[in-house]
Amino acid sequence: MRPLDGVTILDLSRVLACPFASMILAELGATVIKVEQPGDGDETRSFEPKVEGEGGSVSAYYMAFNRSKQSVTVNLRSPEGQDVIRQLASTADVVLENFPVGTLKRYGLDYDRLRAFNESLIYVSCTGFGMTGPYAPRKGYDTVFQAMGGIMSLTGEKGGGPVKPGLPVADLTSGLWVAIGILSSLVGRGTHGQGCHVDFSMMDGQVGLLSLAAARFFALGEVPARMGTEHPGRVPSAAFRCRDDKWVQVTGSDQHWKPLCDLLGLTEWAVDPELGKNRARVDRRLEVMAGLQEAIGKLDRDTFCRMCDEAKVPAGPILSVDEVLTNEHVLAREMVASFAHPTIGTFNAVPVPFKFTGYDNPSLARPPLLGEHTEQILMQQLGMSREAVQALRDKNAI
Repeated sequence: MRPLDGVTILDLSRVLACPFASMILAELGATVIKVEQPGDGDETRSFEPKVEGEGGSVSAYYMAFNRSKQSVTVNLRSPEGQDVIRQLASTADVVLENFPVGTLKRYGLDYDRLRAFNESLIYVSCTGFGMTGPYAPRKGYDTVFQAMGGIMSLTGEKGGGPVKPGLPVADLTSGLWVAIGILSSLVGRGTHGQGCHVDFSMMDGQVGLLSLAAARFFALGEVPARMGTEHPGRVPSAAFRCRDDKWVQVTGSDQHWKPLCDLLGLTEWAVDPELGKNRARVDRRLEVMAGLQEAIGKLDRDTFCRMCDEAKVPAGPILSVDEVLTNEHVLAREMVASFAHPTIGTFNAVPVPFKFTGYDNPSLARPPLLGEHTEQILMQQLGMSREAVQALRDKNAI
């Protein structure tokens, strides 16, 4: 038994943010019916990198966000295909879509139309800029939302230009926001007995992440500057280069200052009552950071991290992706798993990061082949005959 067993999500979305959200919910137990365009499917099926196998190549990009789902192919431009979606929506708990504003209304698949078939339906619209506002018609991608939502202005070295984070942060965090919206709506429906329409904007999602930067602006009128790995209000909180050219992140509070100075041999700083307070260390940032870098630079990364662990000073190595995915703790926490795929064989993946007591843990299953479940779902869930399914194929509706 998993937390979302019995929940059905009709997923009309594609690419990254919403597929990421629905994959999380699928591995928490929801049945996710992924609707794809006949012939090509979700455009990420063609994205690099590709994994080669005896049965051909498969997009690792697609597999990263579409595990544990069922795939049906439906032509949304076809009246018969639109009717199939309406029938599926009538039996679903949630419809998830990320089409440009107004697209699904032209197809008769907007919230008001589908609610007529299912009064308790939860309908989530994920768009770039929302269903309302002056930017509503605009299109955008992850990096556009990063740029316009503020995160890019905050990221980069001191005195340098803006930098894109190494992950598609706007897409990934939007997926988490969407999952939160769906779960909240399910709880609300269970409590109050009614469905709803959720209007989520990826731009809003990025603005929503500005909480700390916004607090500084509201409190001080300060526009936060790019500070690299440093923290505007805490010293030390930064990355330092070690003797072996590897890097470590140190982030400590007042109670960690003396132990850090002791292990680095900075005896004068260790007993300095002024530097024992963060305010003074922030005021003397350049001096403190230079001294710490000089001392840490005399030690290898692993040696320094071991010393910090022994002294209970919060610090950690800055690991590359290969180091993370082979790290003993990551493996012990079962954060690398695998699934068997009919085309490429066994493939590794990063699972949903929850461990439950009282429910089964999230399960990791392979992503579907294009249209793999079309006939099964139309016949079993909608009660269509084999002849009716073939008639839809003949009309290019599925």
